[in-house]
Amino acid sequence: MTDYSPPARDVIFVLKDLLRVHERSEPANYEMVDEDLIETIAHEAGKFCAQVVAPLNRNADEQGCTRHADGSVTTPDGFKQAYDEWVESGWGTLPQPEEFGGQGMPHALFTVIEEYLNSACAGFMMYPGILPGAVATVMSSASEDLKQTYLPKMVSGEWLATMALTEGHAGTDLGLMKTTATKRGNGAYSISGEKIFISGGDHDLTDNIVHLVLARVPDAPAGSRGISLFLVPKIMPDSGEKNGVSVGSIEHKMGLHGSATCVLNFDEATGFLLGEENGGLAAMFIMMNAARLAVGVQGLGHAEHAYQKAAAYALERKQGRAMGDRPDPSAAADSLIVHPDVRRMLMDARAFIEGFRALVLWTSVQIDVSHGAQSREERKKADGLVSFLTPVIKAFGSDRGFEVAVNMQQVFGGHGYVTEWGMEQIVRDARIPMIYEGANGVQALDLAGRKTAKDGGAVAQAFFSMIASECEEAGEALAFIADPLGKAVHHGEAAAKALLENGAQDPNDMAGGAYAWMQLVGTLAIGWQWLRLAKLAQDQLDAGEGDPAFLSAKLATARFYAEQQLPLCTTLRHRVKAGAGAMMALEAEQFLRS
Repeated sequence: MTDYSPPARDVIFVLKDLLRVHERSEPANYEMVDEDLIETIAHEAGKFCAQVVAPLNRNADEQGCTRHADGSVTTPDGFKQAYDEWVESGWGTLPQPEEFGGQGMPHALFTVIEEYLNSACAGFMMYPGILPGAVATVMSSASEDLKQTYLPKMVSGEWLATMALTEGHAGTDLGLMKTTATKRGNGAYSISGEKIFISGGDHDLTDNIVHLVLARVPDAPAGSRGISLFLVPKIMPDSGEKNGVSVGSIEHKMGLHGSATCVLNFDEATGFLLGEENGGLAAMFIMMNAARLAVGVQGLGHAEHAYQKAAAYALERKQGRAMGDRPDPSAAADSLIVHPDVRRMLMDARAFIEGFRALVLWTSVQIDVSHGAQSREERKKADGLVSFLTPVIKAFGSDRGFEVAVNMQQVFGGHGYVTEWGMEQIVRDARIPMIYEGANGVQALDLAGRKTAKDGGAVAQAFFSMIASECEEAGEALAFIADPLGKAVHHGEAAAKALLENGAQDPNDMAGGAYAWMQLVGTLAIGWQWLRLAKLAQDQLDAGEGDPAFLSAKLATARFYAEQQLPLCTTLRHRVKAGAGAMMALEAEQFLRS
């Protein structure tokens, strides 16, 4: 069996040949990007993840994290050394602001490293992965004194961070939270309450942890309008004294055992307001949206790792005989790869992974444009597309990432259920992204209500029009994908219309169709990327450029997606239109067995 190997060749194909990021003149930080930099990040960051991080994965699962009698937490063996190497390498500073010690490079380049880390060891990635969003949140809402005190050490990785939102009784409904924040005379606040499911709530990787905590000030309005955001350090930087934050326990989880998911108790801990009182949710959404996009990339990482293992196994494992011509008629059995059903699962995985990678990297470029383009109109357009696609990338990416992991486990047959092959760990680790940072049903509601209905479907229509335009311009050689993609766009437009009509009549009907709407948009978005990848591959083949085998594989995978995935848009359109009627037909008590 092979170890994890970062897909550098595919990353370079997308960044350099498809997106041509090295040719962009804006945002301004793209001027730092050339072909050598793309190659360096794709290969050298890949080596770090494969050689330093990937060896941690098995032990991370088996050993997990430990809470000691004094309340301190230690991570699995090797994590501390690997994290020190991560900080020393500077990879984590790549997208961070230059004014606080970062390299100020495009977010799109760091997305590559996020994928690699998630494939190599998702439990390890949970610690540094949150920093870009935490830094952006502090940058946008902290006082100048707080920025100068905390950001240099956060940017460097000397200090890590958490997002402390969830409470046991509230879950996703943050408006129900009870953690309190009382003003002190020195401008600080006293924070008291309990938070659960806090990734990296405590550990031994850094000396300090910056907790970003949601709490209520006295007389705050009810619900989400009364939430404020506070910066609460584990250790007070001025005195070196421990703050009033302690670990009640480490959650016993199905997977991601290398990540310390903690119950955190805040006992009159010192905190500092970020932004305005009662304006915390808006400030925290900067971090939450960054995290949601990162969760989609986590789904991609799990899928890539599982695919690599399954493809290698399918070529090595002798099982059964080909139904058609056999590679070696004298052999007692053929490799699994000869069987169409095995290939179905592998091709489905490959089609998702490569199409979704192109989508998340394209979206990452749009994030950079939304922050740094000179034209206000360009920034607004990019921001609208990113906002529209964020719940899709989070939900569809993590759904399909888990589905791919399960299917790749299936390729192994009984061996996939056995621990030493490593597949069942990937399946367990890949299950949580569908739940955290807003469960995928909540993401679907966000896409339907806030991102589609709120503007009357304008951004959705603009997105569909962009795809339809490229279908019309594709040419005869690409008709095999352009034609079914064009028909799928029609189903998307019809589904959007039905969604809006349902919402106008009964909000439940919109909610009932929301999940199918999310799946439809995700299927279309990846299909669009496959059209673009196929065009690029065909152009390079026609010009006699590139590796013919690599490019032909792209065209074959695009054809698979066109034949096997795009037809699902027909069904999804009808599910959107059906709304919630049948879902709401039973009385609540009828769901209980008598």
